Parts: sequence; structure tokens; C-alpha cells
Amino acid sequence: MKFLIVGLGNIGSEYEKTRHNIGFEVLDYFAAKHNGIFTTEKHADFCEFGLKGKKIIAIKPTTYMNLSGKAVRYWMNEYKIELKNVLVIVDDLAIPFGKLRIRANGSDAGHNGLRNIQEILQTQEYARLRFGIGNDFPKGRQIDFVLGKWSKEETSELITLIPKATEAIESYVLQGLGPTMTIFNK
Repeated sequence: MKFLIVGLGNIGSEYEKTRHNIGFEVLDYFAAKHNGIFTTEKHADFCEFGLKGKKIIAIKPTTYMNLSGKAVRYWMNEYKIELKNVLVIVDDLAIPFGKLRIRANGSDAGHNGLRNIQEILQTQEYARLRFGIGNDFPKGRQIDFVLGKWSKEETSELITLIPKATEAIESYVLQGLGPTMTIFNK
């Protein structure tokens, strides 16, 4: 059984360690934990590894956030991965910092990466792991907040939060979406 795990973010050093790139950070940790090494391939930084008999295709789109769907569609087709085996890791302003929400489907909630994936795939029916980044910013400063670096306090908490998000991915692959939602949507 094959799974496509997609971490959303923006390429370039100016975006490293920003809230909008939490998908990349979680995927980096997940891949490293399972000895996956990313290489730059078509539309994405890519790695492939096994997880208890399951084949994991992990991608970090290099198309920039707003064109993430192009990479998702390419790698789904390349490896013939069914939509039910796709999980997208994404930042979410509507969820308090550090909280995780895993969903089977849903709207893009104003997230440009999810919006493009839905446009390209012509469906909202794919799983997403939403990583809460909170919304502690002054009115009109949303873009600065999302593209801003983690605070010192947030950075220290990410040391435990990123491994927890990795556990959610592993649960999704090994136990399925329903049990994972029960465990992590608390």
C-alpha cells in the first residue's frame, strides 16, 4: 500500500522556520526519523521509504504554496496513489498554536495551498493534518504573522509538537484515518 504525504510550505531560505512552513518542518522530521533523504525532483523535494510494510512517498512542493496542487497531482499520478491515501500537512490560523486537527476533507479555509490542491484535484475529499499556528497578530497583519519566524517560546515548544505531528502521520498510515482522528482531535 502506497501513501503520499505532502508537507506544504514555500521554498527559499527566507521562508525557513516560518509559521507557513510548518508542513515542511514536520515532513523533514518524519522523513529523518525513518531515514528518508530528500532529493529535488519534478515539482518537489522528494523521498521514499518504508513504514511497517507501507510505502511512503513524501514530498515538499517546490512550486511555492499557491501552486502546490501541481506537485500533488504529479506525484499521485507518478506512483498511482489513490486519493484516500493522500495526507496534506498544513498550517492553520484558526487553530490555537500547537493543536492538531486531522480531517478527512473540508474547505480550504482561505489557505492558498489547499485551495490550489482542491482546484487541481477537483475535490475536497483528501485528508489533511492541520497544525495550529494561532492568530496572535494585529488586525491587517495576517500575512506578516504567517510568513513570520516562530517566536523563541514557540520554537522551544516545537521540539515536542513536531514529533507529536509525526505520530499523527504514522497513525494515519498504520491505523487509518478514523482511529487517528479519535486519538489526535482532542
